[in-house]
Amino acid sequence: MVAFSLSFPATVWALDGFGPWTATGVRALLAGVLAAGCLYAARVPPPDRRHWAGLLTVAGGCVIGFPLLTTLALQTSTTAHSAVVIGVLPLATVVISSLLAGGRDRRERAVGLAAADSVPTTRPSPVFWTAAILGAVTVAAFTLQQSHGQPTVADVYLFGALIVCGAGYAQGGRLAAAMPGWQVIAWGVVAALPVSAVVTALAVPHEPIHLTTKAVIGMGYLAAISQFGAFVAWYRGMAAIGVPKASQLQLAQPLITLVWSVLLMGEHLPVLAPVAAVVVLACIAVTQRTRT
Repeated sequence: MVAFSLSFPATVWALDGFGPWTATGVRALLAGVLAAGCLYAARVPPPDRRHWAGLLTVAGGCVIGFPLLTTLALQTSTTAHSAVVIGVLPLATVVISSLLAGGRDRRERAVGLAAADSVPTTRPSPVFWTAAILGAVTVAAFTLQQSHGQPTVADVYLFGALIVCGAGYAQGGRLAAAMPGWQVIAWGVVAALPVSAVVTALAVPHEPIHLTTKAVIGMGYLAAISQFGAFVAWYRGMAAIGVPKASQLQLAQPLITLVWSVLLMGEHLPVLAPVAAVVVLACIAVTQRTRT
């Protein structure tokens, strides 16, 4: 989560030398090459056919969709504002995860799968849902207060980003229970390689690359950490404590990104940020202490 909190500042730095489409393609392309090398070095066999639908969701949501939409948003939105909007992502993740689990349970009942053969389902308690919703509402209210109640085009991009990323997180967390977390994101970025290669090839002629120090550092961080390394720890954590609880830890990410935006980007810290931080941290504490 701490590693992810630097993704937005790194994206702004990358935009210093890359266009939005080029940045999305290049970061995914570099991460895919890195992941392919790791898979080859570890002699990892291809995943089972039953896992590919989930891996493609990870590829579409976390490797292509989220980076592209947030990069487009950051062209007109500040790092701080964008980070707070994405603060609704934990709620989106747990809602999608619950819907996926419910659908799986119905399919298993339909085919008569014995309870002993079924994969355990994590069901959030009412207290958990209350805390999760309160945390998301706090983040949303803070965002609207900062934008004077007027959603922008950037907010539309960010809303789409949190939906596709929530799906990728939920599916990735479920897959991490069946295979090592690093392999989940590794196969995800490898599966996205054809798309990232095409996006890069089409974007570069229209968005010329200007290599600056900030652009190189930002792109390096996005490819090695945001698109690959951070997911290794993230999916492993999801497998260990469950998607619902892990997702709520990310409520703290916008607050950490706010700090980075002040320290690294010279942006202004909103007056109500400390208040929002206290409420969000309290919600996180409740979600981590409730049973499922």
